[in-house]
Amino acid sequence: MQIQDLLSPQRVRCCQQTTSKKRVLERVSELLADIAPDLTGDEIFDCLIERERLGSTGLGKGVAIPHGRVHGLREPVGAFIRLDQGIDFDAIDSLPVDLIFALLVPAESTKEHLGLLAQLAGMFASGPFCARLRESRSDDELYNLINHWEPSRETA
Repeated sequence: MQIQDLLSPQRVRCCQQTTSKKRVLERVSELLADIAPDLTGDEIFDCLIERERLGSTGLGKGVAIPHGRVHGLREPVGAFIRLDQGIDFDAIDSLPVDLIFALLVPAESTKEHLGLLAQLAGMFASGPFCARLRESRSDDELYNLINHWEPSRETA
């Protein structure tokens, strides 16, 4: 599975404003709540918070990839938010986070989970790509940037 397969335009938000890690996790949980009829935003939030308690998913350089495994989920899904202002996310470099890609995978998908996290880390390791995400001004523009990302064309 590729990163582009995780997103739909309805789960990408540009220029969002929030003041806390908790609030941004609530927001991505709301975006992901449509993925399964018996899964609520609260359950998704609890899953993401549980993972954050193990250690921050803030990668550094303004990027976080909150993620979790969900029972009953059929396939991996994601949501992406670009914040207007970075927030404290307990990132490893202590810098504010403004690019957040939330990933949910089926509970039993260990190998796929790790592969998707590696792809996401590779995507966000590209300084020029992250700069384009930060310059975007609409949900559609963000979605198209992510949807057309190709690792072979990006340089760090």
